[in-house]
Amino acid sequence: MRVLLKASMDTEKANEAIRNGTLGKLVQESLEQIKPEAAYFTSDHGKRTAFMVFDMQDSSQMPVLSEPFFLQLGAEITYTPVMNLEDLQKGLSQLGR
Repeated sequence: MRVLLKASMDTEKANEAIRNGTLGKLVQESLEQIKPEAAYFTSDHGKRTAFMVFDMQDSSQMPVLSEPFFLQLGAEITYTPVMNLEDLQKGLSQLGR
């Protein structure tokens, strides 16, 4: 299932990760593990935030993907099922008329 992972990082913990050089490494390792089809980085509600869209094969992946953000950055994590245009069109075609 295509999923949007949103990781909003605690500002102080992210500041420390930048100072000690671990933020870039954590992000790189997470991208290698998650293998997102898209990844974006911005601020959201005043926090550094990563948005990653990827195919979640099994819900048991959630702890593996989330814990580095929780443990190292005090992040708030959300997972949201999402569709691309092709998924939407497929779903709409299955609706009764």
